[in-house]
Amino acid sequence: MTPSSDARPESPTGAAHDYSLTGPSSRHAVEAGLVAAEWYHSDVPRKVMKQLMQRSDGPAIRDTLLWVALHIALAVGGIYFWGSWLAAPFWLAYGVIYGSACDSRWHECGHGTAFRTRWMNDVVYHIASFQVMRNPVNWRWSHARHHTDTIIVGRDPEIVWMHPIKLGLKALAYVGIVDAWQSLKTLIRNAGGTLSDDEKDYIPESERPRAIFWARIHVAIYALTALCALVILLSGGGWKAVIPFLLIGGPRIYGCWHMVMMGLLQHGGLAEDVLDHRLNSRTVYINPISRWIYWNMNYHVEHHMFPMVPYHALPALHAVIKDDLPKPDPSIWAAYKDMMQAIMRQRREPGYYLKRDLPETARPYLETLHAAVPERVMA
Repeated sequence: MTPSSDARPESPTGAAHDYSLTGPSSRHAVEAGLVAAEWYHSDVPRKVMKQLMQRSDGPAIRDTLLWVALHIALAVGGIYFWGSWLAAPFWLAYGVIYGSACDSRWHECGHGTAFRTRWMNDVVYHIASFQVMRNPVNWRWSHARHHTDTIIVGRDPEIVWMHPIKLGLKALAYVGIVDAWQSLKTLIRNAGGTLSDDEKDYIPESERPRAIFWARIHVAIYALTALCALVILLSGGGWKAVIPFLLIGGPRIYGCWHMVMMGLLQHGGLAEDVLDHRLNSRTVYINPISRWIYWNMNYHVEHHMFPMVPYHALPALHAVIKDDLPKPDPSIWAAYKDMMQAIMRQRREPGYYLKRDLPETARPYLETLHAAVPERVMA
């Protein structure tokens, strides 16, 4: 999800802070011992973990070939039936394959765990980064920080649910207009050679020229797409001039709904400033099609605890540690019901978060640092 520096005016302790990475919240996180801290991990036998972390090209090659084939088949169908309502299902499906499935491919290949072969991870990572309109250099480092300091205010650049919560903007995210425009503006700014203060906070200085280079590549492709559309229009192609945008860039707007639907569930309504992923991340059981689109990231507690476990092994990891985790939401609908109840309460009660019961077999939540961070109201 898109990093943001939107501010909230005051913390539950009364100390002013915001979500930027260079303000008082960042200093507070350091003072509270929340930065690059030791996180809670469920116990997994060493031999089992070694097996789970085994990387393989096979599953990702299979899934990537299917992903590419669907791009081609759906695009061909959409163009072939252009001018007929029969084209609509092809473009709608193409939008999801391009504008939503790219997010999980970007994510897993960014971790370097999808394929065993490094160049395969890199190739798919760059393609998916372009599709989701993310600078591949910025986001590699942004996401590394997200895993080091997950939902730590003032440190994590990928906090989606910032307080006070703006529900209107969250609803707009499903059609991607605002997010795509913000992402394009960031790429253009980077292409001009400018990095924000937050970006400079997590991107090493040695990597900044590469961030600028890749932003220029992305912007050049979008410019070429617009030029193709203009040529078609000036050649008398009429509405066919829309096709280049339906193929490139446009799906980030009209096909991102599945990515947003699942992304908002990852941490929504849960705790900030804690060192136990069972408190700030959510696992949800979902249908097989959504799991393929999302590459098993619905096992989100498991992924944050052990980010080096490949996506295809996350169901097995879940089976190993589920007795130490809160009970997963049984469906997307159930997860949204719980999350939105918590979100609406957070709008009335700053500091509230949804705290799920642990099974009797689980170790207690890691809450020893609560004395150092703002006091919270818990379910």
